[in-house]
Amino acid sequence: MRVHLPVRKAILNRRTYEAPAEGRSDKLRLDFNENTAGCSPAVARALAKLTTKQLAMYPEYQAPTRRIARYLGVRPEELLLTNGGDDALRVFFDTFVESGSSILICEPTFPMYRYYAEIYGARISVLRYGCETEFPVEGVMAALRKKPRVLFIANPNNPTGTLLHQEALRGILKAATHTVVVMDEAYAEFSGFTAMPWIREYPQLFVAKTFSKVAGLAALRLGAVIACEESLALVRRAMPPFPVNLAALVGAEAALNDRATMERYVNGVKRLRVWFVAELGKLDVKAYPSAGNFLLANFGPSGPALFRKLEKQGILLRERSKDIGPGFVRITIGTQSEMRRLLKTIRKEWKTPV
Repeated sequence: MRVHLPVRKAILNRRTYEAPAEGRSDKLRLDFNENTAGCSPAVARALAKLTTKQLAMYPEYQAPTRRIARYLGVRPEELLLTNGGDDALRVFFDTFVESGSSILICEPTFPMYRYYAEIYGARISVLRYGCETEFPVEGVMAALRKKPRVLFIANPNNPTGTLLHQEALRGILKAATHTVVVMDEAYAEFSGFTAMPWIREYPQLFVAKTFSKVAGLAALRLGAVIACEESLALVRRAMPPFPVNLAALVGAEAALNDRATMERYVNGVKRLRVWFVAELGKLDVKAYPSAGNFLLANFGPSGPALFRKLEKQGILLRERSKDIGPGFVRITIGTQSEMRRLLKTIRKEWKTPV
């Protein structure tokens, strides 16, 4: 029997988003900006205490939201927990974007903005980061005059590592009188800046957070949206009643209660980030300034061959030859031993082009 399913055109016209390849756990995973040191041991202990009765109940959110809000320095009414950072982005499309609406993004950047825009049938206006990975401030200011529904800014940006200066960000927010500004702060802890304190000053500002990076909880899927109470109330209307599972709530609280582990991880990333840039420089490899737990580097024309050699040896990097240029790669900052292993292998397998 032949069946014709009434699929939306936006779905037929796009490809499925490709998640990381399976079988990564025993490899050197420097490709998806995960916390390769692992989450706090307190998380595993907290999860082990969950009872069968608790797992049979629908989760309750008030107490965990109150405690997580206190950690973030906001009021519970200004915090909405989501099923991972990706879901924290999806809710903006559910709330503000209709088919044919315009959204504004600056590429290269996190692909989920474009992913959701295509699914929802939005018109995508694109600006480009500069050749030195600088944010296109003037272009954004001009584009805001056309009043796009939503502007997405990853700050720091993935994959360039670019951190938008506070003065420029304030200028954008003042100009965005008819535009929702989503500040995606997946990597904010590594940069030393967050826009969260500004939410009461700018009702159009929404900050998206994730517990996948600094807290090391990528497997549990917990994200958050922070905004002023009145603006966030609109987003709540688009949310299902039970978006976050109990394990994610328990794990997040345990991770946040162990600030020392997260601080050690962040300090280690910052130290190794500087060291690795210097080591790549000795090899005449250009690495761009980064405020995240990763680096964008350019190995030139011989880069793709190197990346294939590394992959065969179980070292995974995020090649960006297709969207940025041949030889570009994003490298997650792992532990000290992991970065030394990577550097040793690069020195062995790669020769600087003459």
